[in-house]
Amino acid sequence: MRKGELKRTTTETDIFMSLNIDGSGKCDIQSGIGFLDHMLKLLAHHSKFDITLKCKGDTFVDCHHSTEDIGIVFGKLLYELLGDKKGIARYAHSYIPMDESLCRCALDISGRPYLCFNASFNEKIGEFDSELIEEFFRAVTSYGFITMHIDLIRGENSHHKAEAVFKSFAVSLGEAVKVVGSNVPSSKGVIE
Repeated sequence: MRKGELKRTTTETDIFMSLNIDGSGKCDIQSGIGFLDHMLKLLAHHSKFDITLKCKGDTFVDCHHSTEDIGIVFGKLLYELLGDKKGIARYAHSYIPMDESLCRCALDISGRPYLCFNASFNEKIGEFDSELIEEFFRAVTSYGFITMHIDLIRGENSHHKAEAVFKSFAVSLGEAVKVVGSNVPSSKGVIE
């Protein structure tokens, strides 16, 4: 099974994460940020990843460092667990509605980090600065070496928009990491 754990400690955050890509969606999420916990639980459920997360961060400053650093740890762990990428589907996309909101996520586990984030967030959802959603995904793609396009096609309610984004990412990622063959899915024969 593709599972492992990672601990990362800085002056701003102390994070432990365990990840099982071949899981069933079980999770124990404690980010220190209520709304982010909700989004990460959706990520686990809809990707079918088992995720344990414990984060102690400087949330007395704001939620930025914890949100970004959790994205870094998730990206690093994902990259490590996918190894040589042999047999994975590599590409996936999904359209996910959440009431009035609709999001499309297309991704490529390419070995090349790139994020095109076409979604507008600039308000608080609870105590969470929603503009940090982009920071989370930028960290995941940068450290997971993933090319990803997230397009929030429509939406009004901030909570619904965020859910559509996270669910679309989760479904796409869950599909992209599925083992569907035995070769590295690249005409070059390698994904670094």
